[in-house]
Amino acid sequence: MSTAPTPQPAAVSQGFFPSATDRMPLMGRDAMSAAQQEAADALIAGPRKAVFGPFIPLLRSPQLMGRIGDVGAYLRFESVLDARIRELAICAAARHTANQFEWLMHAPLAVAAGVAQSTIDAVADGRQPRGMADDEAAALDLAFEVLRQHGCSDATYAAAVTLFGEQGVVELVSLVGYFVMVCWVMNVARTPAQGKPGFAPLAAFPA
Repeated sequence: MSTAPTPQPAAVSQGFFPSATDRMPLMGRDAMSAAQQEAADALIAGPRKAVFGPFIPLLRSPQLMGRIGDVGAYLRFESVLDARIRELAICAAARHTANQFEWLMHAPLAVAAGVAQSTIDAVADGRQPRGMADDEAAALDLAFEVLRQHGCSDATYAAAVTLFGEQGVVELVSLVGYFVMVCWVMNVARTPAQGKPGFAPLAAFPA
């Protein structure tokens, strides 16, 4: 029996730039200020268990990182929205911002939560998914309208309120906004992602 270690997926560069250099890599603990060490320890002690993804560049502002982390922890782990809806909305935000880290993190989680692979493939391609459950369709309609038009139609709002309630609508819009924010931070920092078996990185849309 072979005892060779399983090869790990290669890192995926962020963005579609000539240079893929990580502008804000994870610093060593000895290079952190006391405030940065405290913020890193709090993140490690929480549900995320590590400093990774957007929290690597956000560690440059430790107080901001902590407050953003608290908002994200609620939206990801405590929201009234079902995990399937949360993960699908996160995928919409990741595709809109072309962020490899959040896409490769959450596309597999969306499928594991019950979103069809064909739906995730359509979002990746920029196509309108077909054959979705009513709540998935309503969530994507709201997410895409907010991302593209900075608001939503009366019909989209009515469908979302019927399915998710007012609290759910507020949390869905806030979830999308939260992930756009952390995606922007990583896009600027060029924070790389880790490849995931069976899930391709995002491709650039045609010019």
